[in-house]
Amino acid sequence: MKLVIVESPAKGRTLQSFLGKEYEVQSSYGHVRDLPKSKLGVDIEHDFAPQYIIPLKAKKVVSALKKESKKAEETILASDEDREGESIAWHLAQALELHEPKRIVFHEITKSAIEEALKNPRSIDENKVNAQQARRVLDRLVGYKLSPFLWKKVARRLSAGRVQSVAVRLIAEREKEIQKFIAKEYWTIAALFKKAGIEFEALLAKKDGKQIDKFGIPNEKEAKAIEKDLVGAEYVVENVEQKEVKRNPLPPFTTSTLQQSAWQKLHFPARFTMSIAQQLYENGFITYHRTDSLNLSEFSLQAAEQFITKAYGKNYYAGFKRVFKTKSKGAQEAHEAIRPTDPARLPESLKGAQFKDAHLKLYRLVWQRFLASQMASALFDSTAADIVPLRGISRRETNYTFHATGQVLKFDGFLKIYSLKFQEAQLPELEKDEKLELQKLLPLQHFTEPLPRYTEATLVKALEEHGIGRPSTYAPIISTIQDRGYVEKDEQRKFKPTELGVIVNDLLVEHFPKIVDIEFTADMEAKLDDIAKGEKQWTPMIKEFYQPFAENLEKKYLEVDKKTIVEETGKTCPKCGAPLVVRFGKFGKFLACSKFPECKYTESLAAKNASIGMKCPTCKEGDVITRRTKKGRMFYGCSRYPDCTFASWQKPKN
Repeated sequence: MKLVIVESPAKGRTLQSFLGKEYEVQSSYGHVRDLPKSKLGVDIEHDFAPQYIIPLKAKKVVSALKKESKKAEETILASDEDREGESIAWHLAQALELHEPKRIVFHEITKSAIEEALKNPRSIDENKVNAQQARRVLDRLVGYKLSPFLWKKVARRLSAGRVQSVAVRLIAEREKEIQKFIAKEYWTIAALFKKAGIEFEALLAKKDGKQIDKFGIPNEKEAKAIEKDLVGAEYVVENVEQKEVKRNPLPPFTTSTLQQSAWQKLHFPARFTMSIAQQLYENGFITYHRTDSLNLSEFSLQAAEQFITKAYGKNYYAGFKRVFKTKSKGAQEAHEAIRPTDPARLPESLKGAQFKDAHLKLYRLVWQRFLASQMASALFDSTAADIVPLRGISRRETNYTFHATGQVLKFDGFLKIYSLKFQEAQLPELEKDEKLELQKLLPLQHFTEPLPRYTEATLVKALEEHGIGRPSTYAPIISTIQDRGYVEKDEQRKFKPTELGVIVNDLLVEHFPKIVDIEFTADMEAKLDDIAKGEKQWTPMIKEFYQPFAENLEKKYLEVDKKTIVEETGKTCPKCGAPLVVRFGKFGKFLACSKFPECKYTESLAAKNASIGMKCPTCKEGDVITRRTKKGRMFYGCSRYPDCTFASWQKPKN
C-alpha cells in the first residue's frame, strides 16, 4: 500500500476516487507544525532558527499519519504546489520522520493530472520552503516585537503586522486625501441635435482650433459667454469618420482578478471567494486558485477551441490560441491561470445538494472568463463627427468645434458569454457639409471629486500593483485589518480607517517608517521571491532587516511618551479624584482614570459620541447609537442597553 498525504479531507476524497486500491489517501488537516503562540519561537542569537512545535490539535493527526507511514511501502506528499504547500510537505516530512519522501504537485485535481504527477515525483523544494520560512520568521519578529510596543504606547491587545500595516496605511492615507480634498469647478457645453427623428449629443471640444482641456471653461461666466457666442448660428457637419472597432477579451483569472471580479459582480468578500474557490478546486472543478500566472496549458487551449466551435459556431472562436503575459511583480510563470478543468462541464452541472448557490456563481464566473479569453473579439461600428457653427456663409472669427461619437455593436463575440460594460450610442447617417437642427445648448457645471475609498476589489488591485503580498495573502490581509479594528466598512461597503487605525498608523509612519513603507515592503517580497528561486539565502536577509529594526525599537521605547496619545478631559475620576483622560482601546475611545493601574475606573463614551440622531424604534426612549462586537464589527443598538435590547446591522430609518 502507498500512502498519499494531502492537506484537506475534501481534496483527499477527490484524489481517492481517481486512485486504485493500492493507494490510501489521508489528510493532515493543514499545518502539522508551527511556531509556538506563547513565545517568540525564533532563536535570534543562532541565525534566527525557528523553534517549531506540533500544536496540540495536530498531535493526534501526526500520530495517526506516522503509524500509517510506517506501514506503507512509500509515502507521497501531495500538498498544494505553492510555497505554503511546499512548507506543509516539509513539515510533514520532519514530523513523520520520513526519509526522502516523494513529492508530487499538480495544478488541477483530475484523473489525468494525478496520474501524470505520480509518474513524475520529485523531492521537496528546499528553496520554496526557505522562502516560506523566511516570511513566517519575518512576520513573527515584527508581530511579537512591535505589538508589545503598541500595548505600552497606545492600548492593550493591539497588534502590528508587517504586510497588514501597509494595507492600513493605504486606507488611512486615502482617507486623509479625501478629507483634504478641495473640489475644483469646471464646465462643459453640450449641443443637442436632431436628424431623422434621432436626437444625439455633441460636446464642445475645440476653440480656435485648440483642444479645450478639462478646466478650459472654469466658471459660469465663461460658459455663458461661449453660449452667447453660439446662439443663432447654423451648425454644419465638418467631418465624419466611420470605422470598425475591436474589443478584445480579458485574460483568464489570477487570484487577484478573481477576487476583484467576485466582489464587483457577486459582492463576495475576498475571504469568502477563496473559501468557495478552495472547495471548487478540491472537488476537481477548477485549477489551483492561488496563482498570479496567466499561462494556459496546451490541453486547455485545445479543449476551449473544441467547445467554443461546437457550442457557439466557428465564427465565435478567435481563430488562434490567445496567450497572455502577466504584469504582476514576481509572478510564478510555472503556474497556470484559474480555469475550469473541463470547459464541457457547464455551470449548471453544479446544481445539487453538494453545492450551494455561491459555488455555482463563482464557477460560472471562472468558466465564462476562461472561455471568453479564447473567443473572437467583439466588433463595433464606430462613428465620429465634428460639427461647427457658421454665421451666414462663412465661419465666424472665433470658431468652435463640437465632437459627437457613437458606437453600435456589430458582432458580440466574447461578450456573448462574458458581459462587460459598454455604451451604445447611435448617431444618424451624417454627411460632410450637411446642416443640422440644433435643439438646445446645455452648459453644465461640474466639480472634481476625490479618489474614492477602497473597496475589497480596489484594495486587492492596489496591493498587487505595489507588489505587496502574494496570491495566498490578499484575503488574510483584508480579514486581519478588519478583525483588529483598524479599518471598517462604510455604508457603501468601502474601507475607512477607524480612529484607532489612524492613531496606530500615524505612530508607525512616524517612528517605524520602514515597516509601513510600500517600496520597502515590496522589496522584501522581491527578496522572498529570490529565496524561492535559490538566488538568496534566507538568514542573511532576516539579519539585514532585524538589526536596524531592533535598534530602532529599543530607542523608541524611550522616546515615545504615552501621554502624547491620550486626551485630557478636565474631568476628575469619581473614585479617586485623579484626572480623567480619554484613552484608546481596541474598539475605540473610552474614559479612564489617569492613575491606572492603581485606579481601574473606566466610563464608556459610546452613548455620548455615537448617537445617530434618532430615538430607539423599540423602546422610544433611548437613542440609537453605534456599537461594536468583540471582533470590532459595527452595529446599531439602544443607549439603554441592557434595559432595551434593540440591535440591528443595518442603519435604522427615521
